[in-house]
Amino acid sequence: MKLRDDKKAGQIFRSVLTLVKEKGLAGITMGEIAKEAGMATGTLYIYFKNKEELINNLFFECRKEALENYFVNYDESLPFKKGFSIVWHNILQFRIENFEEVVLMDQCYHSPFVNDCTVKLTKEMKKPLYKLIERGKKENFFKDVDDMTLLTFMIGSIHEGVKNAHYNRKPLNKAAIDAMFKMCWDGMKR
Repeated sequence: MKLRDDKKAGQIFRSVLTLVKEKGLAGITMGEIAKEAGMATGTLYIYFKNKEELINNLFFECRKEALENYFVNYDESLPFKKGFSIVWHNILQFRIENFEEVVLMDQCYHSPFVNDCTVKLTKEMKKPLYKLIERGKKENFFKDVDDMTLLTFMIGSIHEGVKNAHYNRKPLNKAAIDAMFKMCWDGMKR
């Protein structure tokens, strides 16, 4: 029996990200993934028993990496707006720098490939984001509306800004980023 090589698993993940960006999640096969990764299809099955297992593993890893990056340099002792700004900018930066992962995660939310267990784990990982939103409401910075609505507004505005910049091949400059943050803050604040 062959032993698993973490470098090959990373190679497989990168291949999936490339293919998903080009063809979409539903449009790729295990054979295409193996070819893109430069390995035999049988080798791919040593690492993942099927496409669903592969996609669930990759989705989980992408969500984990994203959420870990969102709170870099965040400290709850900072004034709320400063802390919120750090998280907001981290989310924006992660999505700019990891666009292929963002495409995959977005498609996974709308696909049958991601199982209930993975969905449950990723919801658990989002707790710090909800805690941030709750803090904003508790400290009377944010509107008194459902947490999910506020989080959707925050992430949605970042997501669309990054997506439009990427597809229009027009990188976001400091003025655009500052304007996006101000509009998000103004849209969420009381």
